[in-house]
Amino acid sequence: MATKTWTLANIISGARLLLLAPLAYCLFNEFESNRLWAAGIVVLGALTDFVDGFLARRLHEVSELGKVIDPIADKVGIGALALFLVVLGDIPLWYVVVVLVRDILILGGGILIKSKKGIVVQSNWPGKIAVSLVAAYLLLSLLRMESLEAWRNAALWSSVALMTVSLAVYGRRLFIGRRVDATGRE
Repeated sequence: MATKTWTLANIISGARLLLLAPLAYCLFNEFESNRLWAAGIVVLGALTDFVDGFLARRLHEVSELGKVIDPIADKVGIGALALFLVVLGDIPLWYVVVVLVRDILILGGGILIKSKKGIVVQSNWPGKIAVSLVAAYLLLSLLRMESLEAWRNAALWSSVALMTVSLAVYGRRLFIGRRVDATGRE
């Protein structure tokens, strides 16, 4: 039985990338509440990330394409926002390098696991939490609110710690050869 490639969830995941144009416009153009508009776009992107996963499971349309396109849309969206914020001087370049290096290592490891075992490994919980903390850090940096500075710093260092943990989990799957079943779970 053939599975549908372009499910509603996969279309929502792909469409998330279209939010980058209005996000860039809001960040690089000064107008009243431009940062709040940009934050709204980021929140909309986060909501579509939740909705696409919910729909895929609810409609029984989880697909191999969805397992690939959803994290790619996440990575591209977060990466673009991070680069925008570096250019604007809102976050340090080293942070973006840490996020990108981790993602490149996980992508390479995922490709290796796919080639060796024929499966697509799903995200792990530390990784999902880390991505949420990265998004929180970027959102708080985007808002530039002094009253949120302690939360912004907490999100920065918590995200770095959990990115490290999630990378270790992926490394264990790849190099120590933990048994991974057909769903990508240990």
